[in-house]
Amino acid sequence: MIPVPSNIRVWVVVGHTDMRRGMNSLALHVQQLLKRDPHRGDMFVFRGKRGDHIKIIWHDGLGMSLYAKRLERGKFIWPAPVDGTISISSSQLGYMLDGIDWRNPQYTFRPEYVG
Repeated sequence: MIPVPSNIRVWVVVGHTDMRRGMNSLALHVQQLLKRDPHRGDMFVFRGKRGDHIKIIWHDGLGMSLYAKRLERGKFIWPAPVDGTISISSSQLGYMLDGIDWRNPQYTFRPEYVG
């Protein structure tokens, strides 16, 4: 379980990233190519070429963390491959990590009557 605070900015790095990269290499990518500060407290989400593996880097004020998740079936829903990043909410990130389409989540049926 990745602890995602509700007041945090989540940046999805569009396109695909080499998943052999580690924490320092991904932070350098954020700093040099995306022109953002990786130590500011924002989360940066990267996706592999096959689409079933993501990595997240996050500096929480104490240190940098690297999270990884791989889906056994299916692929992560990802924005169109345009250069740069897009911002999503922490709840949308939660949907993404569960393999749910974060752009338009479908709610389940809620019963109207009890008993």
